[in-house]
Amino acid sequence: MNKDWSDMNRQMQALISRKTTFREGVEKLLELRKSLLEQIQQIATTCPPEAFWQMPFAGAKGYHSKTLAYSIWHIFRIEDIVAHEMIAGDRQVLFEQGFSESVRSPIITTGNELSGEAIPAFSRQLDVKALCRYARAVAQSTEGILSRIEHSDLKRKFGEDMVDKLRRTGCVSEDENASWLIDYWCSRDVLGLIRMPFSRHWIMHIEAMLRIRNQLCRRARKGVDPVAYCGFSCNHCFLGEWCGSCRTAYNICSFATISPDGKCPNAVCCQGKGIDGCYECDDLESCEVGFYTLSNDGALAAKAQAMYIRAHGKKAFLQVHDRLHQKYDFEKTQEILGQDYREGLRILEEN
Repeated sequence: MNKDWSDMNRQMQALISRKTTFREGVEKLLELRKSLLEQIQQIATTCPPEAFWQMPFAGAKGYHSKTLAYSIWHIFRIEDIVAHEMIAGDRQVLFEQGFSESVRSPIITTGNELSGEAIPAFSRQLDVKALCRYARAVAQSTEGILSRIEHSDLKRKFGEDMVDKLRRTGCVSEDENASWLIDYWCSRDVLGLIRMPFSRHWIMHIEAMLRIRNQLCRRARKGVDPVAYCGFSCNHCFLGEWCGSCRTAYNICSFATISPDGKCPNAVCCQGKGIDGCYECDDLESCEVGFYTLSNDGALAAKAQAMYIRAHGKKAFLQVHDRLHQKYDFEKTQEILGQDYREGLRILEEN
């Protein structure tokens, strides 16, 4: 489990159960959920449409055996049902805000009953943008509920009337892989529900989503030119484990994630000029586009590397990086090269 998320979850669990620290615990939970929701948003804005129905770990045991779209649907359907049918006693966001139509889901259940090829087939039918809006709406609605809960509400339990109510909604399949959910939820008090569907359940599935995304990125990078448009080496970059490179649809480089439509300005510029990379551009030395923005810490190092490629070619560039990375890690290498791009070029040429 991600250490930061695990630590925040552990702190929240301890704080929220005590009356004197309950509100502090709720704040810690909201902080955790914000971090997790940002991770979903990043995946949604940087992965291509086909990523959401791919199943790179099909047949494996664990949450990572699903798809990205299924995971988002599953997380927030469970939360929507539990938060509104059980805790708040009002109407689910899926129906109240019309997401049952806009998401285009063929089911209203949690999806636990789906298996095998039914999962990617289901995922293909979903409108991912609407699905992400649904996720945000559910998260926001739950946070409103959490803000109104008092410590005295935590021990509220649920009986057979709630079991019957949940069955009547049709939101949990009668399939044996799903029907157990109702008994599980109803065996918990409000505190127990906060500790699982509202927190730990998110962590487990979002970590699985990251594993799915990373595998898709690794597949995308296979056989692709490892030199980025700006001059970085994908083979040596710390993002290499989870970025598919700017030469594929799985570009999760830092400048791509903060740029419109998830496209790095350097990649867009090179593609527009019909050149292989910034190292082929006549304006390289004076360029301040994208990664070369002067306020960017990596600007001078990237430019030094692009200038080296222009002078000596990609093969020599990758070889010199192999030698540098025997001495330093990625961060230290970029620090050394980034003091001044001319000095960085000299260091590369001397190695």
